[in-house]
Parts: sequence; C-alpha cells; structure tokens
Amino acid sequence: MTLTAQIALFLAATVIVVPLFRWLKLGAVLGYLTAGVVIGPSVLALVDDVEAILHFAEFGVVLLLFVIGLELKPARLWVMRRPVFGTGGAQVGFTTIALAAAAWALGQPPLQSLVIGFALSLSSTALILQVLAERNELKEHHGRSAFGILLFQDIAVMPALALLPLAAGGGAFDWRDVGLGLAALLAVSFGGRYVLRPLLRIVAQTRVHEAFTAAALLVVVGTALVFDAAGLSMALGAFIAGVLLADNEYRHELEADIGPFKGLLLGLFFIAVGMSANVSLLADEPLLVFGLLAGFLALKTAVMWGVARLTGHHGAIARRLAVTMAGGGEFAFVLFALATGDSVLDPATADLLVIVVTLTMIAT
Repeated sequence: MTLTAQIALFLAATVIVVPLFRWLKLGAVLGYLTAGVVIGPSVLALVDDVEAILHFAEFGVVLLLFVIGLELKPARLWVMRRPVFGTGGAQVGFTTIALAAAAWALGQPPLQSLVIGFALSLSSTALILQVLAERNELKEHHGRSAFGILLFQDIAVMPALALLPLAAGGGAFDWRDVGLGLAALLAVSFGGRYVLRPLLRIVAQTRVHEAFTAAALLVVVGTALVFDAAGLSMALGAFIAGVLLADNEYRHELEADIGPFKGLLLGLFFIAVGMSANVSLLADEPLLVFGLLAGFLALKTAVMWGVARLTGHHGAIARRLAVTMAGGGEFAFVLFALATGDSVLDPATADLLVIVVTLTMIAT
C-alpha cells in the first residue's frame, strides 16, 4: 500500500470509527485501538510495516507531553499539592509495588516487573476525565481527587521515560551521559526563558498565523531533538519546554496551534498500537488473558481503596475513587512500546499486556 493510501486509510478510520465509539460512550482511545486492530496484520492486513508507523507516530506522544507541560503552572501545582503529590504519589507508589510484586511472582525478572508495575499503575486521563465530565462529577470530592491523581501520573511518566534508555543499557552508569543530559537541560531551560519567549513575541507581532504555527512546532521539535542528541527522551524535552512556557502570554495560542497536530498524531499512535496488538492471544489463551484482567482490576481497585482511606476519603467516596481509577491507561501503551523497542520487555509479554490494558479500558 502506498503512503498516500495509508494516510487516507488512517484519516478514514479517524472519521468513521472514532465518532462511533464516542457516540457509544466508549472513548476515542478505544476507537483508535479498534481501528488499528481491524486494519492491522491480525485482521484485514491492510498495513504491514507497523514498526515504521509506530516510530513516526511517537511524535504524537511528544506533542501530548508538551501540552501537558503547558498546563502545569507552578502556582496551580501548589494549590493542588495535597491531591496531586499526596494522594497521587501514594497511588502510584503503592500500586507500582503491588503490581510489580505480582509480576515478579508470575516469573518476571525484577527490572521487567518494576516497568510492568509502574506502567499498569497509570490510568487513562482521557477516558476517566471524559466519564467524570459526562456524569458531572469532576467537581465532586472523588472527581477532584481523581484529577489530582491523573495529574501526578502525567508528571511521573517523565522520569520513567528518561530512565528507560538507562535500563536498556543494563544499568551501566556513564558520567558522560549524565553531563550531556544536564547540558541539554540547561540549554533548554536557558533557551526557554531567554530565546523562545522573545522569538514567539516577534513572530506573533507579524500577525501571520502560519508563521506562529510553524514557530510552535519548531519549539517542540527543537527541544525534542536537543534531548534526543543527549541520549534522553524526546518526550521529556518537550515536557520541560512546555513547563517553561506555562506562564507565557502566548500559552493558549501555542496550545491551540499544537492541538490539531497532537490529536491526529496521537490518534495515529493508538492506531499503530492497535495494529501491533496480537489479537490471536484472546483465542489462543483466553483463560490467561481474562485471568490477568480480573486479577489486575481486583488488585488495583483494592490498593486504590486503601490509598483513598489513608488520605482521608471515606465510605462511598473511597469506593467511587477506587473504581474510577481501576483501569489501565494510554501511557501504558507508550511505555510498553518504548520498553519493547529498548529490549527491556520481550514482545510476547508486551503483546499480552497491551491486550489486558485494552480490556481494562473497555471495562472502565
């Protein structure tokens, strides 16, 4: 299939499948995943070079984390410090330990167990916020706590993305890599404050919308390339750039211009994840898949209920929060894909976990 035909196929999947899933109140992420499964090698086999598409689509994750960084004003984080760093930190910490212990008990090595436990501790920001908004529960106690936990999870992904390449190297420690990383961090921090802001101001004064859009994309691509050259995650670089511009006067314009590209490329990423999912596992080993699904939901719900009680949530509020946060999330797909690419996880384990996380999102 030619490149033009593949682009038309992805756009058709976005136009047809995603609105259908939104209408069914199942969420856009599940629509993208289902579209990927249907057009991928497991079903219709319309696309064969899944790895190349997945590698290109990872730029959607970079744009997503840039937008998340734009939302993280230090003052906002301070106001929400208790639900974010208190409840959110406890949820990620205790859930990671519990799920990592379960993975280790099932035969995974310690490092792989830790990666699996952390990835499965994350929940779906897009799916949960959509469900809470539809039920008008965002302003209720459990809704505010859920938002704080999701915000902490988004922040916690950053160090995980940075540490995955180190884990892929077998844990070898190189001071040269540390120096390059610090140099990249200083360069982006200095550039964000003393170069990017004046540049955006100059471009905005031209009143040429296309030029400002190009400048916004250049900010993301440039910082991502700087971090990539230093051996760090491109997504981490984009996130830091977003944080540095969070209080910029053009923050809303940046978010509006990046938004369409982020939406399409992130949708392409989830389609690529769906294409890479080994659907035959459901037919070959249904007891294993559904056993892991039930165990995962039960363990994560129990841990979240315990964390909720420890952080001052009682009765029905603790139960609602536990059920709301029980499923897996889209960042698990990101981490599993990157971990497989870095040879931290073997493809068979990643395929199984992708199926399980997808089913938990349907259950949510």
